[in-house]
Amino acid sequence: MEFLFPHQEYRKIQEAFMNQVYTTIQNKGQLLVHAPTGIGKTASALSPALTYIIKENKNKTIFFLTSRNTQHLIAIETLKKIKKKYNIELITVDLIGKKGMCNQSGVQMLRSGEFMEYCKDLREKGQCQYYDNLRLKGKVSPEAVNVLKKLKEESPMHVEEMNSINFNADLCSYEMAAFLGKEAQVIIADYNYMLNAHIRDGLLKRINKSLGDCILIFDEGHNIPTRARDLLTAMLSNFIIEAASKETKTLGYNEIGDDILKIKEVLEKLAKKIPLDKQEVLITKEDFRKELEKIANYEELMGNCVFIADQVLEHKKRSFTQSIAGFLEHWLGPDEGFTRILSRSFSKTGKGVLTIAYRCLDPAITLQELMTGAHAVMMMSGTLTPIEMYADLFGVNKDKAITIEYQNPFPQENRLNIIIPETSTKYTTRTAMMWETIAKKSADITNTIPGNSIIFFPSYYVLEQVYDFFRDKSTKTMFIEDSELSKEQRGDLLERFKEYKDRGAILLAVAGGSFAEGVDLPGDLLKCVIVVGLPLAKPDLETQELINYYDKRFARGWDYGYTIPALIKTLQSAGRCIRSETDRGVVIFMDERYVWQNYKKCFSPDMNIRIEKNPLTLIQKFFEQEDLLKTNP
Repeated sequence: MEFLFPHQEYRKIQEAFMNQVYTTIQNKGQLLVHAPTGIGKTASALSPALTYIIKENKNKTIFFLTSRNTQHLIAIETLKKIKKKYNIELITVDLIGKKGMCNQSGVQMLRSGEFMEYCKDLREKGQCQYYDNLRLKGKVSPEAVNVLKKLKEESPMHVEEMNSINFNADLCSYEMAAFLGKEAQVIIADYNYMLNAHIRDGLLKRINKSLGDCILIFDEGHNIPTRARDLLTAMLSNFIIEAASKETKTLGYNEIGDDILKIKEVLEKLAKKIPLDKQEVLITKEDFRKELEKIANYEELMGNCVFIADQVLEHKKRSFTQSIAGFLEHWLGPDEGFTRILSRSFSKTGKGVLTIAYRCLDPAITLQELMTGAHAVMMMSGTLTPIEMYADLFGVNKDKAITIEYQNPFPQENRLNIIIPETSTKYTTRTAMMWETIAKKSADITNTIPGNSIIFFPSYYVLEQVYDFFRDKSTKTMFIEDSELSKEQRGDLLERFKEYKDRGAILLAVAGGSFAEGVDLPGDLLKCVIVVGLPLAKPDLETQELINYYDKRFARGWDYGYTIPALIKTLQSAGRCIRSETDRGVVIFMDERYVWQNYKKCFSPDMNIRIEKNPLTLIQKFFEQEDLLKTNP
C-alpha cells in the first residue's frame, strides 16, 4: 500500500503502524496504540487515514483530536507537507474552542457554558455583526463566498491565520470553519468537539455529517479519562449561590432570590455531616434534594433559575443563576459511575467555601456513543501504558479492538535512566531534613550537567519547600513555574530558558503542569530531567471513590485509580528530555518508591533503568562519551 506520507521514506515501524491504522479504518474498528516519542505518531496516523478517504471513501471525515491547542501545530504542518508533496487538494479545518475564535470583546473572561449562552443570545437577537454578515437574503453572502474560496485555496492553515482572514472580513470565524467543514477531509479539533455530546451534535449538524461518517484519531490519549470524567462533573459553591441571589434580587425578584440564598443554608446544614477532622463527606442524591424540597419545589426552583438566567443574559455576558440551574439538573443524574461529595475549604482571602459536587468516575460513560457510533476510533499516546488499563477505562469492544505497544525507537546508549532510592516525598517523611537532602542531591546533579535541566516536583508545595534549600546549593540560573502564569508568560519563560543551553540553567516545574507535556526541547536545549517524588493524586474522597469503583468493575482499583495515573505523569515529565534519535540525556527518578515492585513494573524494560545511590560518576562518564562522539563522529 502506498500511503500519502509527508516525508521521503518511512521506517519499518511507521509502515507497520500505518498498515494497522488503514486496516482498522477498513474494518470499522477500534485501535489503541502506545507509541513512544520518535515514532512519528501524527504522520503515521494521518497518512493512512487520508489515503483511505481519498482512495476508498470520500464521504468520510477525519477528526484529529487533541487535548491542547499547541498540539494542532504538528498536525497542520504534516498536512501541508502532504499537500505539497502530492499536489492534491487538501481541505482542512483547524478548530479551537468557539470562544477562542470569537471576535467579540470581553468574551475571554467568560466560562465556556456562559459564553455559549451569550453567543446564542447575540445571534438570536441579531446583535452579532460577524454572524449576520454570513448571509444575505437567506443565502451565503458574496463576501463569505469569496473568503471561503480563499480559505480552500490556502488550506491547510493554522486557526490564527483563518481567524485573521475572517476577522478582516467581519465574518464569524467559527461559522466559516463550519462552512469549510462540509468539504473538509480533515478537521483538527479539541477533544470536546467529540466528547461533549451537545457540541458534537451541533458541529456535525453544521457540516452535514453523521457520527458514522467520522474517523476519530485521539492524540495524547492518556488525557482522555480525566477529560471525559470532567465533562460529566458538575459543582456548586456558596459563592455562586450568593452571587445568583444578588443578581436575581437586582431584577426585582426578591422572593426567588431568597429561595436561591436558602440553598446555601442547605449546604451549611449538610456540612454538619463532615467530621471535625475531615474536610469532606459523601452525600446522597436524596440528602440534598430532601433538604431543598423544604425550601421550594425542586423543579419549580430549577425553572425559576432558568427564567432569571434568560433575563440576565439579555443584558450581561454571564449569569450565576444559570450555573445553579445547570447544577440542579445534573444532580438528578444517575448514581452508577458517579459520586456526590460536599467539601469545605477556604478562599485566598480566608473566607469559608462550601462546595457540593456531582463527580463522574467512569470515562466510558462519555465515550460509549463514540465507540459504537463512529466509523473507526483510534487512541494513541507515548504513555498509553499499561494498555489494558486504557482498554478498560475507554470501554472498548474487546472483540473489536486492537491494542499495540511499540518500543522506543531511539538508541539506548543515548539515554541514561537512573533511580535514586534515598529520598521520598511521602507525607510521613516530609521534614526539613528531607527537603534539604533532595535539594543537595538535585543541586549536585544539575551542577554537573553540561546544559539545561528541568526538575519536576509532585506539587507546588514540595517545589517551594525544596527551593528554600536548593537556591543556596545550585550554581546555575533558575526559572520557576508559577500556577498563575498566563500562556504568553509561560512561553516567554520557556524561550528565556532555552537561551541558557550552553551555560546551563534549571527550570523548577510541577509534574502534570504546563511544562510536563506538549513541550519540545530537542537537541542541546535539555540535557537532564529529574522527577522528584511521585505525583500521586490527593488522597481525598474522590480518589477513594475512584479506587472503589475501579475495584468493583475491574478488580484493579488501587492501580487504576491511584498508582498508575501518578506513573503516567512521571513518564510524561521524563519524556521532555529525549525528543529525537540524536538527542542524549539523563533522566533521574528520585524517590525510594520507584524501586517498589508496584511502581517499577510500570517502567518499560527498554528503559534499562539503573539504581544508583551516588550517580555523579556515572553521569560524568555519560557526558564524556558525548564529547568523544562530537570530536570523533
